[in-house]
This record gives sequence, structure tokens and C-alpha cells, in this order.
Amino acid sequence: MTIALGAAIAVLTGIGAGIGIGMATGHACEAMARQPESSKDIRSTMLIGCALAEATAIYGLLVAIMCIFVVK
Repeated sequence: MTIALGAAIAVLTGIGAGIGIGMATGHACEAMARQPESSKDIRSTMLIGCALAEATAIYGLLVAIMCIFVVK
């Protein structure tokens, strides 16, 4: 029971990643609307930030899978 609870808590990192990616995309769209000439730099910075946020969610999923299959 506690293993399943630990895995569920570890998967909750996906919520933070989703919020972070959504905020980054929204602010990047606003910035590109204000300064279209710098959209290339804004887009590349946004993609790097989104990749880092998504990596956090993948680490949480990995910990959850390890809790379920390794810890017994």
C-alpha cells in the first residue's frame, strides 16, 4: 500500500511540469507578439526551458516505476 502511495506522489511532478510548460509558452507568445524580430531567440529559450520542465516529469515517472517494480 505504501509503495503505491509513494509512486502516486512521485507522479505528481507531472502537474508542476505541465504548469511550467504552459506558463512558459504563454509568456513566450506574449513576448513574440510584442517583439516579432526577436522571436527566434525567444523560441529557442522557451524550448530549452520546456525540455528542462519535461525532464522533471520524466524523473518523477522513473521514480514511480522504480517504486512499483524495484522496491518490494
